[in-house]
Amino acid sequence: MKYFRIFIISPLIFSIFTVNGQLQKGNVFLGADIANLDLSLNTGSNFSAALNPKAAWFIQDNLAIGGFVFFGLSTAKGAGTSVSYGIGPLARYYINDISTSPVTHARLFFEGNVGIQGSNPAVGNSTNGLGIGVGPGIVYFMTSNIGLEALIKYQGIIGFGSSVTTSDLTASFGAQIYLPRKTIEKAAKMP
Repeated sequence: MKYFRIFIISPLIFSIFTVNGQLQKGNVFLGADIANLDLSLNTGSNFSAALNPKAAWFIQDNLAIGGFVFFGLSTAKGAGTSVSYGIGPLARYYINDISTSPVTHARLFFEGNVGIQGSNPAVGNSTNGLGIGVGPGIVYFMTSNIGLEALIKYQGIIGFGSSVTTSDLTASFGAQIYLPRKTIEKAAKMP
């Protein structure tokens, strides 16, 4: 019973703290987003998923730069397999001030990326080349170091293939771990 009380009370204690230290200069965030998840349970059904790992370093308070990798896979019986990919730099800016926010554990952000991307569907036009993505998101800090996020992003690709351009609007959900600079410095000094 003692451990059950600790399990129930711990999130309440963490929820008292406001979001301040995670977005400071020198800190890092690591995590991934999942989009287009479709695990159909019917016979001969579809599978679709996209994974987008990210890592970024805060070069100043509320502004992080880093990189992303994107891989999407979609299969359908009789239609073949579709693949999408991407790699490149990203930037994220957290826009709302915590002192004026009605929700003290959430922050709005704006994310943008540029890189090499491709969309190669089993049926339809493919495009490979320069990818550009922009969109708003929100992160909710469950603890001082873990944030759950939702992001709506426009993705466009300009390049070559059977189509010169392609674009789509995606909604993704993910989790990020925010590491303070001191934690990273300690880990770097360990043998």
